[in-house]
Amino acid sequence: MLDAFLAGAHQVFAFDTLIYMLIGSVAGIVAAAIPGFTVTMAIILTLPLTFAMDPLQGVSVMLSVYVGGYTGGLISAALLGIPGTPSSVATTFDAYPMARGGEPGRALSLGVWSSFFGTIISTIILIVAAPPLALIAVKLGPWEYFSLIVFALTIVASLVGNSLMRGLIAGVIGLGLATVGPDPMMGRPRLTFDSDILMPGLPFLIVLIGIFAISQLMGEVEDDGKSETKGALIPDVIEFKTWAVMREVLMHPVNLIRSSLIGVFIGALPGAGGSIANLLAYDQAKRSSKTPEEFGKGTPDGVIASEAGNSATAGGGLIPMIALGIPGSAVDAILMAALMVHGISVGPRLIMDNADLAYGMFIAMIVASLMMLVVCVLSMRLFLRVTDIPKQFIVPTVMICCVIGAFALNNRVTDLYLLGAIGLVGYGLKSLDYPLAPLVLGVILGPIAETNLRRALMSEGDWTVFFTRPISAVLLAAALLSVIFSIRSVLKMRKKNRAVTDEQDGD
Repeated sequence: MLDAFLAGAHQVFAFDTLIYMLIGSVAGIVAAAIPGFTVTMAIILTLPLTFAMDPLQGVSVMLSVYVGGYTGGLISAALLGIPGTPSSVATTFDAYPMARGGEPGRALSLGVWSSFFGTIISTIILIVAAPPLALIAVKLGPWEYFSLIVFALTIVASLVGNSLMRGLIAGVIGLGLATVGPDPMMGRPRLTFDSDILMPGLPFLIVLIGIFAISQLMGEVEDDGKSETKGALIPDVIEFKTWAVMREVLMHPVNLIRSSLIGVFIGALPGAGGSIANLLAYDQAKRSSKTPEEFGKGTPDGVIASEAGNSATAGGGLIPMIALGIPGSAVDAILMAALMVHGISVGPRLIMDNADLAYGMFIAMIVASLMMLVVCVLSMRLFLRVTDIPKQFIVPTVMICCVIGAFALNNRVTDLYLLGAIGLVGYGLKSLDYPLAPLVLGVILGPIAETNLRRALMSEGDWTVFFTRPISAVLLAAALLSVIFSIRSVLKMRKKNRAVTDEQDGD
């Protein structure tokens, strides 16, 4: 074991490997900061470049892009209010209000340090507990997956803002949008109204960019027209110290560790991914907080939870891949393909037959997280220069990036029509004070829930199996308790606000 560890370390710490990993880290951060350009896209573009490398060197470079990409989505989420990747949706809830409040440096630093610690925690768990966690994940059937998604959908209740009804309506709209296009099981078109534009369905990234980016930019233009001064998106930047922010993150150990563990668990479930971990970690942080009313207004706990949760899925996704040969996400599938190109079989015998490669991947994860941290800290001032750019320049530039990202997804002009239409819908809902997060959550989780429900019913027609299988029953019970707790919290907050209003009227 020690010999394999040292052999893996020797390959990872080779000078040329470190240089390639540094380039990969920068590429992942920059790519993920562009709305619509996902981590998966960056990894796919990196794959052909690694064919001429040694197996461990190639995988190390891809892991550096992977880790950097999970953090890069934070940049546009915090500074523009537009999630760079689907796994940064919840980051916008508190990072952007914090940045708009004059603390963009603090918002970025909180996210970067949380991502770093989340990756480190997930890597430690990956090294120590890969086999048992992978065995648990592989035993889950469609019943457990559906129950898990139902539990995840209860997050809607904690993201509804001031109105529970409006939040639920937004969530239902998201679920409805997810049903447009081909049937996920049979491939038959539905709700397309014989329209060529709707026939391929509504790609999730198009919905994400339209709902968050286009509506956000339209709102910025509207605000700019009402204001007398045409300044930058984020005014009055307050100075910050990165190391002080690191201590601030460590002052929330329970939130940091809990969010990282959620990320590891979700990452170990094939097909779940960082977008679910991001929202679920944020939800649990809000539920556990003594001041849940501060969430959505720029609280550090919200940024820490969302970024630690999504970054921890990187290590969690490698657990089933390394131990069982089952990819936890699309990115892990690409990593598997890279190893197979070099003639290495991925599965239970990976650690036995190629121990130096397995331990080298563990080391590469830690090195990649350190590189991500160094790159982000040294480039922080450069990122913050975005806050000095006037709206009349940054809005059209970001709009062009969004359009390019939307078109590059499938190379379809019709996607641009969808982007504009969905952007108008998002702007309208935002103007009417409807929360956008439940809508996006419905679009993310709707297809996964439907696919697993139908698989479960096709395997076993008896619906009571959902309640007789222990893990599924526990998840459904947790979902019920989650809904009850959320409704209770909303009613309690309303009562508190009403009491404050009555007290002010009395004065």
